[in-house]
Order: sequence, then C-alpha cells, then structure tokens
Amino acid sequence: MISGLLPASLLKMLQRVDLVLLAALSLLVFMGLVTLYSAADTEISTVYRQGIHFVIGLVLMLLFSQVEGKTLRQFAIWLYGIGIVLLILVLMVGVVKKGAQRWLYVGIDIQPAEMMKLAVPMMVAYYFSEKPLPPRFLDILVALILVAIPMVLIMKQPDLGTSLLIALSGLFVIYLAGMSWWLIGGSIAVIAVAAPLMFNYGMHEYQRQRILTLLDPESDLLGTGYHIYQSKIAIGSGGIYGKGWLHGDQSHLDFLPERHTDFIFAVFGEEFGFLGNLLLLGLYIFIIWRGLYIASKGADTFSRLLAGSLSLTFFIYLIVNTGMVSGVLPVVGVPLPLVSYGGTAVVTLMSAFGIIMGMKKRKRIYQTDE
Repeated sequence: MISGLLPASLLKMLQRVDLVLLAALSLLVFMGLVTLYSAADTEISTVYRQGIHFVIGLVLMLLFSQVEGKTLRQFAIWLYGIGIVLLILVLMVGVVKKGAQRWLYVGIDIQPAEMMKLAVPMMVAYYFSEKPLPPRFLDILVALILVAIPMVLIMKQPDLGTSLLIALSGLFVIYLAGMSWWLIGGSIAVIAVAAPLMFNYGMHEYQRQRILTLLDPESDLLGTGYHIYQSKIAIGSGGIYGKGWLHGDQSHLDFLPERHTDFIFAVFGEEFGFLGNLLLLGLYIFIIWRGLYIASKGADTFSRLLAGSLSLTFFIYLIVNTGMVSGVLPVVGVPLPLVSYGGTAVVTLMSAFGIIMGMKKRKRIYQTDE
C-alpha cells in the first residue's frame, strides 16, 4: 500500500532507516517540544524553531542512513583534519560570547566542537579498523593522542563539558576495540592521581567553583549554588504524578534558570513527576539499546566501533545532564539530548543516529539478466 504512494527512490531510501529507532526518536522529540512549550512560557516561536531544527536533523539522518560504513570510512581523516583546523581558527579569530570563544562567523555562527562529536569517534574507529584487534598498547597510545588533540583545543575555548564528551566518544571506541582490563584499571588509577593536579592547575576558577558547589551547594544559595538548589526543588516538588503540564511553579515563576536549555529536565520532573521521569528515562534507555543492537549488526569493524561509540555517547549525554540537574554531577552545560532547546545539538544527534542506521549490514540481492 505504502509502496504505491511513494516514489521508488524515496521508498528505497526509507528501507535503510530503522523505523523502530525513528519512532522512538520522534516520540522523544515530541515530548521535548511539549516540555519546551511550557519552559518557554508558551512562546510558540521557540517551539517552532526547535521543530525546524528537528526537520533539518531528520533530513540529515535520512541522508546519512544511506551511507555505508566503507564509504564513510574514506572521509574520516578529512573530517578529523578539517575539524582540527577549524578548532585552531576558533582560538585565533573565533567569536566571543559570554566569556567563551567557541564560534566561527561565516555568515552565521558555527561551533566546530559539535562537528568533532562525530569526527573523533570516526577517526579512532578508522584507525583501529586498520589494526589487528584487540589493540596493542602502542595502538592505544596513538588513539589516545588522536582523542587528546581536539580535547585540549576545546578545553582552551573554554568548554570543559563538550571536551569531556568528545574525549569519551573516542574512549568508547578504544574500549569497544578490546582494551584489556589491566589497561582500564591503570587508566583509572592515572586519572585518580592526576585529578588533584587537574583541579589545581588545569581548570579555570569558575570550573573549580562548580565542583566545590556540587560538594556543598548550600554554601552559596544565591550565587553558585542557585542553579542546583532550585533544580532540586523543582524535581522534588513534582512528587509522584507531577503538578501538571504548564503548572510548574519553579519554572513559571522564574525561579529556575536556563529552564529551556540545560535544566529542562527539572521542568519535566516538576510537571510530570516521578512517573513521568521514569517514562522519559525508559524511552532513552530503549533508544540506547536499539543503537547498540544496530551496532552489533555492523557490516565491519569500523561500522561496529563507530555505531557503538555514538550510542554510548548518547548515553553519556543523558547521564551527565540528569546527574547535573539532580545535583549528583557538577554543572557543565550539557543539554538533555533531543529535549533541550538547541539547533546544533539536535542536528548533530540526528545525524549521529543516521550514521548508526547506515552502519548496519546491508542485504545484497543479486539478479541475473535473462
């Protein structure tokens, strides 16, 4: 029935799309738009812009889903190299907003760090696809250098949250490639030893303050602890069933800052309660599971490593944002994926899911001419 209504070329493209994953992503975006309408004080223009971002991301997802792993693999080095050049240009001639130099102006402002969320795992997956697995220590060391270069450049903008997410996307590839447990344990030990040095000498003052605020948010309720304190009040006041859509006191009385971006999970929790949070988190877990399932069906090593890494990175987005909003992790400015307002993040994530879909092994149908 459907095949008779759609052009053959479009029908062929849709066959590459994982409809189960697409349905889950669409439901998540719909829940995000509903929450955003409330968080933005019923300002429909904000919802409209976010909807446009989703449509653009949907188109890119459809296009990326058509690209096979062996084709995407050929562009990994180029994408990574161009990304590094753009990050260097950001530090040299980038646009400064709110004290951070993260954008390049090319008619519109672009943020090259978002591009590296795809380029870094692609590059590391490409590197390991050329090596025997499990990787040798030297191969792991080279991969860590590939991850560290963009991480350091992004930290200098400064953007600690994005730099850590990009580093994790590369580390996930290393882990999935078969990194031995003694190396994982050794890495954890090194991080534990380096953490105090990083805190004292590698962080900006505001970044150190965020960690101190996490440990004792009540020490400055009207200053650095205000965001976390108000967010915890909003989530807690939602109770089991929530206060109802458009009836959140913390958000609509302007107690909750950044409510349509980083702290939108608190808005959702206040209005839909504990049960609503369980439903939202359950949907996220299903999407992550589906991404990992598709990754397991990858056509080759590159495809499996890349799709697995992108799925796990989406998981980290979820953990960092919900942990930040609930006061478990420091505030690092990571949005709730596909729910928080933000065009670049939505487009990047939808593109990533398109790449995941494209990594699945294709069925080959051979026909003979009679």
